[in-house]
Amino acid sequence: MKTLDPTVATGPLAGAGAPSAGQRPGSRRPIVKWLAVSVAAMLAAAALSICIGGQPSSLQDVWHAVTAPDGNVMDVTIRELRWPRTVLAVCAGICLGLAGTLVQGHTRNPVADPGLLGINQGAALAIVAATALAGEMPALTQALLAFAGALAASVLVFMIGSAARHGSTPVTLVLAGAAVTALCSGLVAGIVLLNDQALDTLRFWQVGSLAGRSDVLSMVWPFVGAGVVLALLNIRPLNALALGADTATSLGISVFRARAAGIAAVTLLAGSAVTMAGPIAFAGLLVPHITRAMTGPDYRWLIPLSAVTGATVLLLADTAGRVISRPGELSVGVVLAVVGAPFFVYLARRRRLATL
Repeated sequence: MKTLDPTVATGPLAGAGAPSAGQRPGSRRPIVKWLAVSVAAMLAAAALSICIGGQPSSLQDVWHAVTAPDGNVMDVTIRELRWPRTVLAVCAGICLGLAGTLVQGHTRNPVADPGLLGINQGAALAIVAATALAGEMPALTQALLAFAGALAASVLVFMIGSAARHGSTPVTLVLAGAAVTALCSGLVAGIVLLNDQALDTLRFWQVGSLAGRSDVLSMVWPFVGAGVVLALLNIRPLNALALGADTATSLGISVFRARAAGIAAVTLLAGSAVTMAGPIAFAGLLVPHITRAMTGPDYRWLIPLSAVTGATVLLLADTAGRVISRPGELSVGVVLAVVGAPFFVYLARRRRLATL
């Protein structure tokens, strides 16, 4: 009779941090290589973002603007416009990549993204309602309202999802998110029909953009940092929850605390991304699948690589938008929608029936 090596985990236990069957200690090297390649791709995408714009520039121009600026037009463009925008894209991409991975992990839904928890529509509702009541507001006030709306919507989703008899489950979270999203969308539509000024304000919050938003970063970075820390602390619980709630409990994981921490991280990260760049769709859907293809289901690698990949995807999409419609620009939200919609269709056809 064949005996099993107790040091080797097989089946679903391989996703909880134990090595899978046949895995050797040296098999981590490909994942480390993927991480190095992803970091290099992010740096290359950042360089492209700084060099490419309405007026193309070279790396020499960038070096001159950084080390010895003399106030010429290109120096001002790079230092005052492109550099802050690139930093904003990196931060927003990290937030969206991590938030998408956490949402798919906690809902166990391969076609989920942060908008599933009502975060985007909650931010839009707060902005539209405040504009209808108080008129046009400065960008910083809008950013604060967007974050407050995103936070309120996600907390409401978690409260509704946790009110079920068996507590919060992937199914109750998805259903609660769909209900809150529909409610916020209906309220936004009603307000917009009655207020033309609210309609003008809503245009930005319907299609995300990185243009002219760099001043918001100084306000949201503490929330971004807190969200990243919570995401890293969620790695072990997510690996356990992938085996099922009962198995996670037997491993000493509190399912309620794990999901509460996960929802809190998603709220901070996705709320910060909405505040910085508006509701950018599909980034939270695309990034986890791209990353999972490189690392597999182990969240010890999936979480950090999702942050790097998210930044790369947003940088490339923003740069492509500036190239496609020169001398103007195409919103990063539109570029990602054009790329993400076919991917979504492919994903739905490949999986046919996505299990929760």
